[in-house]
Parts: sequence; C-alpha cells; structure tokens
Amino acid sequence: MPAARESLLDAAYRALARRPWSAVRMVDVAVQAGVSRQTLYNEFGSKDGLARALVRREADGYLAGVERALAGSAGARDRLTATAEWTAAAARENALVRAMLTGCWTEWLPSPPLTAVPSTTAVPAQRRADGPLPAPRDFVRIVRDRAATALAGPGADPADTAELLRSCELVVRLALSCVAAPPGEGGMGELVRAVLPRHLSSP
Repeated sequence: MPAARESLLDAAYRALARRPWSAVRMVDVAVQAGVSRQTLYNEFGSKDGLARALVRREADGYLAGVERALAGSAGARDRLTATAEWTAAAARENALVRAMLTGCWTEWLPSPPLTAVPSTTAVPAQRRADGPLPAPRDFVRIVRDRAATALAGPGADPADTAELLRSCELVVRLALSCVAAPPGEGGMGELVRAVLPRHLSSP
C-alpha cells in the first residue's frame, strides 16, 4: 500500500525534527501516519527497516532533483550551476541528505549500514531499501555520470567526454564544499564557470 508507506515515511521524517532517532517509537510513527502498528511492521519489518527506507527515499528525492536540474535546453553552465545549487541547498535543508552526501552522521539521525542486509520481505520497495545504500563517493559518481551524459550529447568525442567527466566531478565536489561555506550571490555560477572546459563555459 504505497499511500500508507509514504505516510509512515513522512511521519518518521517529521519525528526526526522533534527527537533523536533512538527516541522515535514505532507506535508513535504509526499513530502520526494514521495507520495500525501492524501495517507499519508489514511495510518495514522493523525500526531498522524503517530507517533504511527513509534513507533510501531521501536519497532518491535528492537524485530526482539532480535530474530536474539537468533537464531542459539551457546551456551546460546553467544546468551544472542548477545542479550544484540544488546539491548545496538539499544538503543544507535536509539533515539526512547532508549526512548521506558528506558521511557525517550525527547521533540524532538513523545511520543504517550502507551494505545490503538480509531481506525476507515481500514488499518490493523494502527489498530495494534493504539493498546497498549509497555512500558519499557513490553520490559523486552518480551525479557526475548523469551530468556528463546529459551534457555530452550523442556522438561526443571520447576525449571530450573524459574532460567533461572530470569537470562534472569537480562541480559536484565544489557544491559539497559550499554546504559548509556557501558562496555569495552568483558565486556558484562563477565556480562552475571556472572548472568547465572553455567550449562549455559560455551561457
């Protein structure tokens, strides 16, 4: 039941704004979501399963934002700037995204192991959540590759693609540095321009 699952994940996410994960009780999550505790356990199996599902959802939400930033017909610089700005903003505004991108998990947050765990659930979404969760280096690689694919276009020269991959990785790493030290107005665009190949740096 996708609607109940999303309601439960929303309730768990809201609970993190009020108390550390260790103090979040499954029964309270179920009550806040307006479903039975049995439904909660049917969906996630355990509190650890709920934590993995919550981390997976926030990871997917961040990557969906990357796809939106890369979509459209704007120039390479604008799309990479939008991707960098989204990365920095998502990490500043969402503690789980920040932890996933930086690897800095606080005691307040759930911190499930990133390796896959044994899964016996029949719920497809939970089987996926029980699989490997992305580490910071995985996010860098995923966003780099998606950006390079979006910007290279068909028939791109392999040498140009390799240069673009390097530039896209630098943009992702610059964006992550801006989580702790945001640039001034317009600063993200200037940082992106500085690392793009000359033929891609014009608007």
